[in-house]
Amino acid sequence: MIYNIVMINDSHMHSKAFSPDAEQTPEEIIATAAGLSLPFITITDHFDMDFPDKTCNWTFDLDTYGRTIPSLNEFSKQSHGPSVLMGIEIGWQEHLKDMIEETASSLPFDSVILAQHLFRGEDIYGCELLNTLSRRERNTEYIGFMAKMCRDIDGYDIAAHYDYICRYVNDSDCKVCYSDCPEEFDDFFDAIISRGKALEINTGTVLKLEKRGIRDSLPDAEVIRRYLHMGGKLITMGSDAHTSNNIAINFEKTAAYLKHLGVDDVYYYVGHEPKPDPEYRKLFR
Repeated sequence: MIYNIVMINDSHMHSKAFSPDAEQTPEEIIATAAGLSLPFITITDHFDMDFPDKTCNWTFDLDTYGRTIPSLNEFSKQSHGPSVLMGIEIGWQEHLKDMIEETASSLPFDSVILAQHLFRGEDIYGCELLNTLSRRERNTEYIGFMAKMCRDIDGYDIAAHYDYICRYVNDSDCKVCYSDCPEEFDDFFDAIISRGKALEINTGTVLKLEKRGIRDSLPDAEVIRRYLHMGGKLITMGSDAHTSNNIAINFEKTAAYLKHLGVDDVYYYVGHEPKPDPEYRKLFR
């Protein structure tokens, strides 16, 4: 197999061992990441408590997870693969606040991603309600959810895919733009900046839009510029890969785009501490 060499650390991916919608084994993740020369990867499996889709189990045994990921790191080291960091992607719902905080502190995670996968209590994947609303209406409400989520909880490091809302709507004019809801975006940015949390740029969304033939698939430039203008510094890149061929997908072009917009560093997390990714700067020497 021939790989494009991207090397920037991928901070968001899922394994079939713990995420019911993933297709890649942990061993496939490690092999692909090694082929891409990624020095670090963070496995961030889904943990969505009280999720409306009851056909799958969206949580897992935390003790098993806490044993498995460190063992994968040892396996990867022996096979000259990347360092495997332990993350988790926790789905937010307001009534779960205490349980989310408890879960986030239950293991020595390197990073905790906080995500909003619901819209008015429905799974966004397959939510027909979204197709009855205008782009501005659904984006305003969703970014408002993101702001509330990020103020409601403290035990997270990264706010996941702010543009997740656009992935599964029928409307081709679906991109999440700052101009749709500037007040909500400012509230969201203030929530994460004031708490020292990171904004995730999720290249899985870029891929979804590309596959639908949407030419302007990269994140809205004004979203990035406004985040920086308000004092935001922490940005992570995550592929949200559920299959091994999507690990670090679109990283090089997205990184070049971020650099053009004035992003000097992207980060990954070790022990909840943000680390600037040296590979990002190397791309632009």
